[in-house]
Amino acid sequence: MEMVTVEDVHAAADRVHGHVVRTPLTIGPSTESPFLLKPESLQPTGAFKLRGATNAVALLNMVQRENGVITHSSGNHGLALATAAARQGVPCTVVVPEGAPAVKVNRIQEGGARVVMVPPADRLSTVEEMVEHELLAFVPPFDDARVIAGQGTVGLEILEQSPEVTTVVVPVGGGGLASGVATAAQAVHPRVRVVGVEPELAADAAESLREGRLVTWEPERTHRTMADGVRTCLSELTFTHLSTRLDEVVTVTEDEIAQAVRLLAYGSRLVAEPSGALAVAALASGKVDTVPGRPEATVAVVSGGNVDPDLLVGLLSGG
Repeated sequence: MEMVTVEDVHAAADRVHGHVVRTPLTIGPSTESPFLLKPESLQPTGAFKLRGATNAVALLNMVQRENGVITHSSGNHGLALATAAARQGVPCTVVVPEGAPAVKVNRIQEGGARVVMVPPADRLSTVEEMVEHELLAFVPPFDDARVIAGQGTVGLEILEQSPEVTTVVVPVGGGGLASGVATAAQAVHPRVRVVGVEPELAADAAESLREGRLVTWEPERTHRTMADGVRTCLSELTFTHLSTRLDEVVTVTEDEIAQAVRLLAYGSRLVAEPSGALAVAALASGKVDTVPGRPEATVAVVSGGNVDPDLLVGLLSGG
């Protein structure tokens, strides 16, 4: 299996330049262990996914551009692909699982994409059918070297913005973001450790790395977590990257995730979806060590902010 290289990530950085926001590093919420935030929630689509989608669309050939692209997504990747495709004049279809947050589905439609709603178990088969019949180009949410390279630009920016960084903490769902960031960190600054974070209720990556083999959790298990953006399991491609390049994976509870959403809102004035708050949850709960007095040594990636309004209200009120 061919691994993404740091050269791939640098090339992706050139392609996405001007299409994505170079998000700043900001001081994290006041805790006993200070750290910095990389708020990818400030992207135009509200999440880091725009990076990988933009890189993937930029690499399409002329026939693929004319026919269009397709993906399956619970929201953030679908919105990112719809946006990236629209900017480059490419038709886009997004297959969305029933029950996805309405705020995300509405934004995908507003972005100009055709939305096809199906039961969660039918997502991939529907995509395969449409690829065959309509000759669409499939851009997976994470199981794709082009996407991983694009997500890795988050890591390149962090390394440039905080040369003193020694730890980068990232959420793990399908593993595309963690794979890309770990690739950039390992090649550019091998001293930098990259730590992944999962909910305890969707900890397939932690189990996979512990067992030394890809372990897949059934949707009935992963859907117990409020962090809907990380309910997807690793692929063979992302497992290969994480097993060789990620330093460790830690898990957090639902209460710790909720507390992190509140910390970001009240302490940093940032809206984060539960998936986007995972890295902060791990740091605030002391599950990842920081360097006392040196916030610039630790960076938490806030991966997204497209949270359902009703859920946000409940979390902020302590519900």
